[in-house]
Amino acid sequence: METEAVARLIRDGLPEAEVQVTGDGSHFEASVISAAFEGLTPIKKQRLVMDTVREQITSGELHALSIKALTPAQAAAAEPSLS
Repeated sequence: METEAVARLIRDGLPEAEVQVTGDGSHFEASVISAAFEGLTPIKKQRLVMDTVREQITSGELHALSIKALTPAQAAAAEPSLS
């Protein structure tokens, strides 16, 4: 799979999310920022993202996906400040 195909699947499942995917064709890393994650535990955030690519993982088309799922506030707090 291509990184953009993985990103598109996640965006289709979480339309308001900001999604960035990197990878080598079989192992991917996704950074997903979404207000839909507000109030959810880390595992529930991961499950929301995994649900968007479950079919591709089950079929073997997508082998491995590492997920970093943040709310907009968490993402803003994680950005290095410009000083």
